[in-house]
Order: sequence, then structure tokens, then C-alpha cells
Amino acid sequence: MKGDPTVDRLLRHLHGGDPRALARAITLVEDQQPEAAGLLAGLDQKRIEDVLVLGLTGPPGAGKSTLTGALITALRKQKYRVGIIAIDPSSPISGGALLGDRIRMMEHALDWEVVVRSMATRGRLGGLCASAGAAARIMAASGCRVVILETVGIGQSEMDIVRLADLTALVLAPGFGDDIQAMKAGILEVADLLVVNKADQPGAGKLQLEMATVFTDPKEREERICATVANEGTGVAILLDRIFTLEGEFRSNGQLHARRKRSFQLETLDWAVEIVKADLREKLQTTTFTSTEPRQAAMELVKGFGKRI
Repeated sequence: MKGDPTVDRLLRHLHGGDPRALARAITLVEDQQPEAAGLLAGLDQKRIEDVLVLGLTGPPGAGKSTLTGALITALRKQKYRVGIIAIDPSSPISGGALLGDRIRMMEHALDWEVVVRSMATRGRLGGLCASAGAAARIMAASGCRVVILETVGIGQSEMDIVRLADLTALVLAPGFGDDIQAMKAGILEVADLLVVNKADQPGAGKLQLEMATVFTDPKEREERICATVANEGTGVAILLDRIFTLEGEFRSNGQLHARRKRSFQLETLDWAVEIVKADLREKLQTTTFTSTEPRQAAMELVKGFGKRI
């Protein structure tokens, strides 16, 4: 609720960088508490405008979490505050995130300028929960210059990452064989940058050559493909430089604005579905259906529903 002293106090602490206030704010949104609306309306819009939301996606085993840790280290060297939203598979029992707060990022656990939040997919095939966009804005409002969205790594169905990220890096590693060929058809729909991680392993050079065929422009090949050895930090500074260069291009040519407009529309639709779903679930318990066929019953369920909103 706007003007709520509790929300105002939370916003003051959040804008001051208090990680406990940040965690509380995200929880309010995830749980769809009444205070969430006033909280989100009161966020620092200038910080939200200035943030870079970076998506990291790719198949399991490519080293996304290790690369995330290496990027955090590089960003902290530049004195940036960093947010990480780790999208984890949902527990089939509780619906919560199975991987918790990512033990492999514990080297940054005592750094208050690094904030990590695990979020459950809650069964969404796209790998993102409806509140992830709000969480990114909350992190931005707390002073994060970069927010990294790291997905669970379930392949092509991770397309949803593009919906929230300002730019997306697809992380690959040698040894995936036919999986890479299967991904190449849609690779440009997902990735602004291609990262060949574990570049010291056999087959890394071949993988880079394969990825180069995605781009017809030699300049794009040079700027959009990076090689890293994340566990040693090799190539990470170059990758970060290219990320910031691409961000600058997207801001100046209008791509970032267009992407955020699309993200706003799609996230709004996601939230609308979440809100309506709760109301429909409640109505489901009190409706006596004339049909035993689920699709027809669904038509009965939603009949006149729009007029009730």
C-alpha cells in the first residue's frame, strides 16, 4: 500500500543497500503480499534504468555457475554491486528451489555487495518464475549495477530468459556433440554472445569454429564469440568488456529500450495469468460442472469471468 510506513521504511533500507531489506522485498513479491504493490511502485527508477540485466543460459555441465562466479569477481574488482538470480528447478513437494543459495558461490557469501537469490521455476518450462523480473528491479534499486540471471540449463525451453534479460550469453563447452548441432538452428534467438567455456579442453577450437558459422559478418564473429576458462578466470575480463560494449550499443541504437518494452508486456501478461489463476482456482472449488469433459468444464469455469474482474 502506497504511503504505508512499513513499506516506506523497507524502501529506505533497500535503497541504502541493506541485503536483509532486499531479501524481505523479494519475498513480499514472491508471496504476492498486499504490500508488494506499494513497494514496487516506490523503487528508484533511475537505478532501474541504469542496471544491466545479463542472462546466462546453456546446457548443464557447460560451467554457467563457475562463469557466474568469475564474472562476480571481475565486477567486484571494478567496485560494482552485483545481483544474482539463480533460477533453480522446483521441488515437486514444496515448490521451492532445490539448489538453495548455490553453494558454489559461497566464496562471495561474506561480501555484502554481492546479493544472491535462488528462485524456483515452479514448474514453468521456460525456466523462469513470474516474480524474477520484479526481483531484478529490486536488486537494481538496491544499487546493483549488474543483475545476472542464471538459468537451470534445460536447453531450448529456456527461451524465456530472453524475455527478461537486456542481453543474453549462451554458455557452451566442448564435448556436447550433436546437442550443439540441435541448438544451432535457434541459437540466434537466444544469444547475443556465445561463450565457449572450458576452452582449455580438447575440442574447444572446433566448437569455436562451429559457432563462427552462425555469424556471416566477420566483425560480429570477433565481437560475439568469447573463449573462457572460468575456473581459472581466463578470458573473463575480455568477456565482461564485450558485455559492456554491447550494452552501450544496445542503449544507443534503441535495442535495449525495445527489449524492455517487450519484457514489460510479457511480464505484465505473466502476472495477469498468475493473478487470474488464483481466482480461478478458488472458483473451481465451488463450481458444479454440467460437463465431464475437462475442456468443456474449463469453458464453464471461465464463462463470465472477465466481467467479475
